[in-house]
Order: sequence, then structure tokens, then C-alpha cells
Amino acid sequence: MSRYRRSVALVATVLLVSLVGASPAAASLDDTVLTHGSAGGAAVAVGDVAQAGLATGTTANFYSTATGTTGVRCAASTFDATVLTNPAAPGTATESLTSQSFGSCTTNVFGTLRVNRVSVDNLPYATSVDSAGTVTISGTVAAPIQSTVVLATLLGTVTCVYRTTTNTISGVAANATTSISFTNQPFTKVAGPSTCFGSAYFSATYAPVRDVSQAGGPVVYVN
Repeated sequence: MSRYRRSVALVATVLLVSLVGASPAAASLDDTVLTHGSAGGAAVAVGDVAQAGLATGTTANFYSTATGTTGVRCAASTFDATVLTNPAAPGTATESLTSQSFGSCTTNVFGTLRVNRVSVDNLPYATSVDSAGTVTISGTVAAPIQSTVVLATLLGTVTCVYRTTTNTISGVAANATTSISFTNQPFTKVAGPSTCFGSAYFSATYAPVRDVSQAGGPVVYVN
């Protein structure tokens, strides 16, 4: 082989190796904990808002026991969370839970007539999502995780205030259903009369979670 042909072959080999070596690096640009559109898709940008309502056909429940059905049930609930960090996967993304609402709520607590209001207090809360799908919401000493339930009774209005015992609640993110689920997260009454049950167990499934800062609101995945 002539020197010219050897030189051309060498250059072609170097280019091929460079291209092959560059492919993973290019792919890793979007290899973040949170992506939208598909698992391993485009990275969710810092500052984007993740939003979801209840999964179709489900309710958000505040029951007096982990296995019972006495308490408050809400047919509507939504949350908004702003993405603060979204590192390479595997890792942990962070968000700020800026709003969470509950509506169309009913009660079967003895002595109560209706639910006037269910609210989440002391927002925003720090939130993290890791590559295993663990979602953790955390309060602070000054602003603990707290929920207020206002009930109408035969004797008037009662206000029940609940807080978590550890100042955190945990959920699970699942790509198969593009959902975040919370199951029997325990709260304890810190204010309210005896009409308010002493403990409240919160369960809800939110789906699909969407990046509403992007056109079309693509679904968010965890990687």
C-alpha cells in the first residue's frame, strides 16, 4: 500500500473512532434523572414546572387508620413543582413543591356534614426524586408539613390541623404509569376538637406527571 493510501486509511480510522467515541457523550447530554417525552428523552430544564392531577378514577384520601375507610375523600387534587436541579442519571433531582390543592371532598366522619376546605400549609416544600423512583417531600422546623381540614358539623365548624411525625412524606414514581403515588403517609392531629380524628393517613396517586413548561405538556419520566 502506498504512503498516500496508508495516510487516507489512517485518517478514516481516526474519524471513525472519534465518531463512535462521541456518540455516548452526545447521548449523555440528555441522560438526566428527569426527562420528558420518553425515558431517556430530552432533559427537563431547570425552572420547568411539573404538574399532575389525580389518576383517572382515583381519589385522594385522609383516613383515620391505614386500613380503614373513615375520613375525608377528595375527588380532585393537583400539584405544581418547580425543578431546581436535574443532574445526570443515576442521581437525585430536586424540586420545590409550590402548590397542592384538594377539591370535591366528602366526609363520613361521625358527626360531620360536609368538608368546607382541605388545604396544604407552609408551602413551598423541598422535594427530591432519585433514579430509583423514590420521591421525598420535606418540611422545615419553621415551616413543617401541615394540612388543615375544615369540617361542618351539627354544632358548627371545626378546624383540624395535622402534621407529619417526621416532617417528611414519601412517594414512588413509576414510569409504567407516569405516576407518583403516596400510600398511607401518617399525619398526627396537632390542633382541633375531639371530632377531628387523632391520626390521618394520606394516600393519593397523581398521573400523568407533565412538564407544563414545554409545548404540549410532555410526560415526565425518571431515569
